[in-house]
Amino acid sequence: MSYTALYRKFRPTTFEDVKGQEHIVQTLQNQIKANRIGHAYLFCGTRGTGKTSVAKIFARAVNCENPVNGSPCNHCPTCQAINNGSAMNVMEIDAASNNGVDNIRQIREEIQYSPSSGKFTVYIIDEVHMLSIGAFNALLKTLEEPPSYAMFILATTEPHKIPITILSRCQRYDFKRITIDTIAARLSELMEKEQIEVEEKAIRYVAKAADGSMRDALSLLDQCIAFYLGQKLTYDNVLEVLGAVDQEVFSRLTRAVIGGDTVQSISILDEMVMQGRELGQFVNDFIWYLRNLMLVKTSDGSVEDIIDASAERLEALKSEASMVDTDIIMRYIRVLSELSGQMKYSSQKRVLIEIALIKLNQPAMERDMGSLNNRIALLEKKIEQGDFVVPQNAVAGPSVATPQPAKPKKVWDKAVPEDIQYVVNNWGAVQRHISQPYKQFLNGARFSVKGEDTLLIVFEGYAATGYGACNKPEVIEMLNTIISDEIKKQVKVELKLLETNQNFNDYYQEVISHINMEVEEEDF
Repeated sequence: MSYTALYRKFRPTTFEDVKGQEHIVQTLQNQIKANRIGHAYLFCGTRGTGKTSVAKIFARAVNCENPVNGSPCNHCPTCQAINNGSAMNVMEIDAASNNGVDNIRQIREEIQYSPSSGKFTVYIIDEVHMLSIGAFNALLKTLEEPPSYAMFILATTEPHKIPITILSRCQRYDFKRITIDTIAARLSELMEKEQIEVEEKAIRYVAKAADGSMRDALSLLDQCIAFYLGQKLTYDNVLEVLGAVDQEVFSRLTRAVIGGDTVQSISILDEMVMQGRELGQFVNDFIWYLRNLMLVKTSDGSVEDIIDASAERLEALKSEASMVDTDIIMRYIRVLSELSGQMKYSSQKRVLIEIALIKLNQPAMERDMGSLNNRIALLEKKIEQGDFVVPQNAVAGPSVATPQPAKPKKVWDKAVPEDIQYVVNNWGAVQRHISQPYKQFLNGARFSVKGEDTLLIVFEGYAATGYGACNKPEVIEMLNTIISDEIKKQVKVELKLLETNQNFNDYYQEVISHINMEVEEEDF
């Protein structure tokens, strides 16, 4: 006989077997016992929370010949026929592959006939949000006025995609994520039945990794058992199979980041990479660890009820919480959350994580308030440890700065040639004919003179970025031609770049326009 996966082998068969959805189970049982059964139900919630299992149990319960406290007996002919799939009055439809109008029309034709066995004809439509608009419209009339023996159970993970006209005709039941404690207790129970020895710590990690899904928990546990078949399943074994990281590693990484130790942080990451850990899981688990650290930091009382961690780990978290401020932890979480989103679409995940770790260790790379607080905290820590010496003049108190005399402007004895002055006075006329982007580059330049017939255009400050683009023979030739054609002067043009530490007036005689050229305003 072939092997049956755990999630299929232990699928709930009665309402009592359903874990974590007591509010729904109790309501359905009460409806069956009081004979107040509706005609349309909508089961919605995340994957693996029991929607389809409860739908099948409910379908058997409403048709069961001998229901027990609202649950199916699973022994009568009707229950057995439904269980083995031979019953004609319970039909399960996958809307992902049967989402057309014709599929729903077929249901409308079949529903006209009363069930040959059992009390109700039950249609379980899984992933109902996948139906087309036409199919929803075809289903609408049937839901509005169904036969007395017809019942629809619609299941979906995305109820927001279902038309409001369908929603308003259904009783809606929201399946919650199952708690870690509930999943762990169920896994322990099933492992006893399977006679497989599993560490409690390993079970709890699998329960946490399942993220509220019982089916995911059973699938992960099945995978771990298969890898270590015949052996006791330990916490380290589970980490190895799932590519996860021990909490102790996150403790070391957190302390390294708090201390601003970039080398140690990257070294820990390299250690995880060499061990073959899954990097996306690594980042998500680190975010979860920092979340626990933030809760410990901000909680006034006991945090054992909201943090799933051992007593030793809680003590380590409390120790780390005393080293760092809440806003800095929130900055860590923000940076890593942004990283988690970026990693989904990147092939260089390790590089992205390294960049994020450098950001965490070196808050000066960012300019937000959280980074500023982080920088202040690191500086305070260095001062406390004696790693940073405050200069004497920084703490000597306020002092009155001695005013320095302004450096006199250099006086040039030589007069500016008339032709050069004329060109500068009429530069607006020249500028109108200069093409972009050179016109923009030249806009911030200053003018000087060389000899009797050479106009120097000097680039400095923000205008210096345009020097490389403009200092080309073809651009200089363009300027000479425009000057010659527009203002009828024959001058040479040279371009100069003023170094950062140089003062323009020390090297060049500035030529300033003697005319308030309003024509320049036309260019803007």
